[in-house]
Amino acid sequence: MTSSLKQIALRTIELESQSISGLSQYINDDFEKAIKAITNCKGRIVISGIGKSAVIAQKIVATLNSTGTPSIFMHAADAIHGDLGIVQQDDVVMIISKSGESPEIKVLVPLIKNFKNILIGMVGSIESYLASQCDIILNTTVSQEACPNNLAPTSSTTAQLVMGDALAICLMETKGFNSDDFAKFHPGGTLGKKLYLRVADLYIKNEKPKLAKDRSLKEVIVEISSKRLGATAVVDSSDILLGIITDGDLRRMLEKNISLDGVTAEDIMTVTPKFIGPDELAVDALDLMRKKSITQLAVADNGKYLGFIHLHDLIREGLI
Repeated sequence: MTSSLKQIALRTIELESQSISGLSQYINDDFEKAIKAITNCKGRIVISGIGKSAVIAQKIVATLNSTGTPSIFMHAADAIHGDLGIVQQDDVVMIISKSGESPEIKVLVPLIKNFKNILIGMVGSIESYLASQCDIILNTTVSQEACPNNLAPTSSTTAQLVMGDALAICLMETKGFNSDDFAKFHPGGTLGKKLYLRVADLYIKNEKPKLAKDRSLKEVIVEISSKRLGATAVVDSSDILLGIITDGDLRRMLEKNISLDGVTAEDIMTVTPKFIGPDELAVDALDLMRKKSITQLAVADNGKYLGFIHLHDLIREGLI
C-alpha cells in the first residue's frame, strides 16, 4: 500500500510538472501584450474567476499587490449580483477559467465588454467562449489533470498559478521594483525585518563597552562583565576602533599559563577586528556572525567605534 501511495504522489508531481513546463509554448505575443497593458494601466488589475480558479485569482491578486501592481479580486458570481461596481474606467480586467464556458463568466464577459475595459482571459481552452471574447489571451491549457478521473482542477490550477507568477515577475522587472520597494509592502514579520531592519536599530539599545589600550587586565574583565555583551572594544582617545577583546580571548590567554603581571588590553586584543556599519541590514550582520562563528559584532562608522550588535538582538527580533 505504501509503495502504491508513493507512486500516486510521484505521478501527481510528474503530471503537474508537465503542466508547468508546457506553459513555455504559451509565452507569446499575447503574453507581452498583457504585460504592456497592465504596465500602462492607470487603474487597478481586477481579477475574477469562479470555483478553484477564483482561489487562484485571489493568490495572484495578493502576489501582484505585494510586488507593486495594485490589484483587486472580484468573484465572478458576486460580480453579476452587484460587485461589478468594483470595476472602474481605467482598470484592466482579467478573468481566469479552465473551460472558459462557465455560466457566470458568460454573463460577466458582455458586461465587461460594455464597460470597454481591456479584458485579459487566462483560459485553458482557446476554443472557448471566454477566449473568443478577450482582447488578450493567456493560454494555460493542460493535457491532463493529476486527478485520476481527469476532473478535479489540479494540473490546470497549477498552470494558472505559475502563469500568474510569470506575470508578476515580469511586471516587477518592467517597473524596476526592488528590495526596498518590497520592504515597504512587507513591514511586518520576519520577512519585513530582513528587508528593512538596520544595525543602527539594534546596537543603540545595547551597552557600549570600551577602554583604552593601556588598561589593565582587571579593568578589561570588569568592563566585559559589567556591560554583559561578552566583549569590549579597545579604542584610542578619538574612539577609533583599535581592537576587540572577547571572553574567548581572555580564556585563551589564561590557558597559556603566562604571567599576568603588567598585562594590558593591547596585549590581549584582536587587532583589525571584524565590524559592521550602522546602516547595514541586520540580516547582513547575522550572516557575518555565522561565517565567523561569533556572537557579537562591533559597529563602527569610518573607523569610529559606535557599539556592539549581539546575536541575542537578532534572536529577539525573530531573524533566527
